[in-house]
Amino acid sequence: MTMTVRPLRPDVRADAEGFSHVRHLALPCYLITPESVSYDVTHMHPDAHYQPLLAEENGEVIGTAQVGLVHESPEPGQGYVNVYVHPERTRRGAGTMLVRAAERHLAAVGGTRLFAWVLDEPGNRAFAEARGYRESRSAHFLRLDLANGALPPLRSLPPGVELRTGADFADDPRPLFELDAETLSDEPSDIAYEFTDYEAWLQDTWHHPLFSRELTSVALVDGRPAAFSAARTDSGTRYGTVMTGTARAFRGRGLAKLAKNDSLHRARASGYTEAFTGNDTGNGPMLAINKWFGYEICATEVRHVRELG
Repeated sequence: MTMTVRPLRPDVRADAEGFSHVRHLALPCYLITPESVSYDVTHMHPDAHYQPLLAEENGEVIGTAQVGLVHESPEPGQGYVNVYVHPERTRRGAGTMLVRAAERHLAAVGGTRLFAWVLDEPGNRAFAEARGYRESRSAHFLRLDLANGALPPLRSLPPGVELRTGADFADDPRPLFELDAETLSDEPSDIAYEFTDYEAWLQDTWHHPLFSRELTSVALVDGRPAAFSAARTDSGTRYGTVMTGTARAFRGRGLAKLAKNDSLHRARASGYTEAFTGNDTGNGPMLAINKWFGYEICATEVRHVRELG
């Protein structure tokens, strides 16, 4: 057996296919495609020092790692190491080699505190703890059966409220950036974020190959974007909402639920059969909304953190 670890080559289709295949097997609730893998490598902000890694056994990709710095954080040195190994190829050393290579890369570019999402299973948690990572907060992945589930009915819009799609903002998406930035800054997290770079948002979100402007729903109040549900798809049968939120001035009026219900109904009408989303376990309001829609937990991850010496 020959095990090697190397950087992913974004211009090699087989690398992107191997990365997305292993990631899908290890975490089926997560939307990923070869196209999204290649796009992330070539369009990530340079300050992120993003470096996805592949572990190969006799030439076969059996492990992956997402590695980089959180460039949106006002605190320097915040890095991430997310390792996933083919479920049938564990305990062969791939994970250990990926973690070591990731830590070397991050140390070289100024990483001082490393965060890792770890599946909430005894073996995965023990693996992280044995390498100096301590437990932090957790998050759920949730799944909704769009093909057979019963969505809440669409309701009449309150006075002054209208629903638009992300595509309606094609000429000027900045209002969606501002709404996204405000809601993301209030998300529960171990890391503080400051989303002020509009051009980076265009690259990371608006132009991302998984992002669906057509299925993204935006609730406007008196013409002002007040709440939204941002959608991604794999262009097959899988659809996901990656952010649903409301501007602070409009919270408590059910606008996020209104926008998400609109997006879900249109996704089902477009032929998507599965809906996915994710929530921090401490985000009670959003978990309650997703339970109301019929989502069920399909996986849980625990974030772990390690301070580099």
